[in-house]
Amino acid sequence: MHPSISLTAHERNALLDYLRCPFHDPALRLRAHIILLLADGHPWATIAAVLYCSTRTIDRWHKRFAAGRLDALLGRPRGAPARLGPRWAAVVARWVTGLAPRAFGYLRSRWTCALLALALAGAYRLQVSRETVRRWLHREGIVWRRPRPVLRRRDPDREDRLAGLRQLLRDLPDGETAVFEDEADIDLNPDIGFMWMRRGEQAEVVTPGDNEKSHLAGSLHWRTGALLAPVTGPKRNGALVAAHLEELCRRLRRYKVIHVILDNAKVHKCAAVARVVMAQAGRLVLHYLPRYAPDCNPVERAWWHLREEITRNHRCKTLGELIELVFAWLEGRKRFVVEASVYQEEAEANAA
Repeated sequence: MHPSISLTAHERNALLDYLRCPFHDPALRLRAHIILLLADGHPWATIAAVLYCSTRTIDRWHKRFAAGRLDALLGRPRGAPARLGPRWAAVVARWVTGLAPRAFGYLRSRWTCALLALALAGAYRLQVSRETVRRWLHREGIVWRRPRPVLRRRDPDREDRLAGLRQLLRDLPDGETAVFEDEADIDLNPDIGFMWMRRGEQAEVVTPGDNEKSHLAGSLHWRTGALLAPVTGPKRNGALVAAHLEELCRRLRRYKVIHVILDNAKVHKCAAVARVVMAQAGRLVLHYLPRYAPDCNPVERAWWHLREEITRNHRCKTLGELIELVFAWLEGRKRFVVEASVYQEEAEANAA
């Protein structure tokens, strides 16, 4: 006669939760089911027949529950115990996030798993494989991704210029409008980016080899998020910017004044641009962003989408084909989100 099991109300409710919740481990649900049937007094042969398990399994969990109650049902971790504790995972995480390889005497610009394993052997005489290092990094929430470039130089007049632009956008009259202008490069040789491919088989992106380049000038409308008057040219020069400004004036002819916000590149301050501004007789007003502040120009985000969705990994064979693809994409994009935290309050006010 097997000894019976008695459950408290708390234990019974916990076991019923283990059994009924579909998100619990199936093994845990089976153990809970065994204990509940035992507590209800069912014979072992009946339990084994109903649950399709052996009496040895029933005996094992009967004894474990009697010894450790609910905690015993959670089981034990599978596999051999970890030989090295979390201390070393924290060490390599601190190295990759706070130190460069050159601090250890290695002529490398970035860490790899193999280099970290070599550094551990040199610093602590710890012999581990690069795959162990990779698992440690993943355990610490560190992944292999492409970083974003950040410019650390600051314009001393940054806040004053931004304050003036915020006031301009906040107090913009109905008969006036504002746009953010910039240029983007279009290269026949594609930039290579991440893509899906079969494990162990590196996909190929065929490139022409001899690069050809065009330049695109466009302006992002502050209120609507539309990319206006895109113009292409063989060079990023004053002629390209002047042609874009003339096209912009034609596209926005219902406005008395067009405020163009742009960066401090030399092509934006050349004679060709000055002639267009003078010809418009006060209708075209240029406002310059702070220096070293690409984050202050929302149209940069539109160029990022262009690169990610069209020019990266493209398979166009000619520059003309690529430019046609770019303009087809621009026509299909009715509106971009004006993304720039430095103008967020003004953007929300205009949207309202």
